[in-house]
Amino acid sequence: MSQSSAQVLSFFDPNSFTLSYLVYDVVGGHAAVIDPVLDFDAKSGRTASTQAQKMVSAVQSLNLTVDWILETHAHADHLSAAVWLQQQLGGKIAIGQGIEKVQQIFKPIFDLEPEFVADGRQFDYLFAADEEWGIGRLSAKTLSVPGHTPADMAYLIGDAVFVGDTIFMPDVGTARCDFPGGDAATLYDSVQKLYQLPDATRVFVCHDYLPAERDQYQWQSSIAEQKAHNIHLPLSCTRDEFVALRQARDATLAVPNLILPSIQVNIRAGHLPPADEQGRQF
Repeated sequence: MSQSSAQVLSFFDPNSFTLSYLVYDVVGGHAAVIDPVLDFDAKSGRTASTQAQKMVSAVQSLNLTVDWILETHAHADHLSAAVWLQQQLGGKIAIGQGIEKVQQIFKPIFDLEPEFVADGRQFDYLFAADEEWGIGRLSAKTLSVPGHTPADMAYLIGDAVFVGDTIFMPDVGTARCDFPGGDAATLYDSVQKLYQLPDATRVFVCHDYLPAERDQYQWQSSIAEQKAHNIHLPLSCTRDEFVALRQARDATLAVPNLILPSIQVNIRAGHLPPADEQGRQF
């Protein structure tokens, strides 16, 4: 393994404003998929694999072996395509160990079936904080970055860090912290951990919402750019200042459109929930 530059392909889902990534070492080498999206029509309850198929095509064209399908957290705005992709490409579905706490929070909220066990067993692997591993020739490390949820994990792969919903592009700011288990002060500390990475580290975000000041979606910045220009949390911002700003902003935000189905699927590693007596799954 080495600290060489990770090769990154980005896949943008315009329906959920989500970025998924294919990260690999070399053509014909090894890869990881990060935060894949399963298409979901809320009105009909039907799923599709249009977005995920683009990732399959890229893997096949580059002759890659997928070792990992990584989730940065249990998303509240889209359904994970992890299970569908695993059926096509293989690889272990993984998330941070904090998913256990998220499952424990949401099991009573959604009145999940008694058979649902909230210990993370639905995933193939649970990463510990600061765990070091590899993807082919690339070195990788997990960074625990809770605050948006208790389970948020960033993945440092080569010279790139995939931050999930912890921070967005500098002109968008930071993630909300008002979901169950979220905490603005904790998010502040998590971002400070990211800011300790080398300034040149490439930062890949999980969403872009196209602020009025620009006309193109973006999803790559650097640690230096984040520290200097993040509108919610520049390096000069204190914890108290950030908490006050984040809590005031969160009080104005609407609930994500797909939170009910997405949480139920994503805490199951992408498996659909069992149908009820009437055949309904949500």
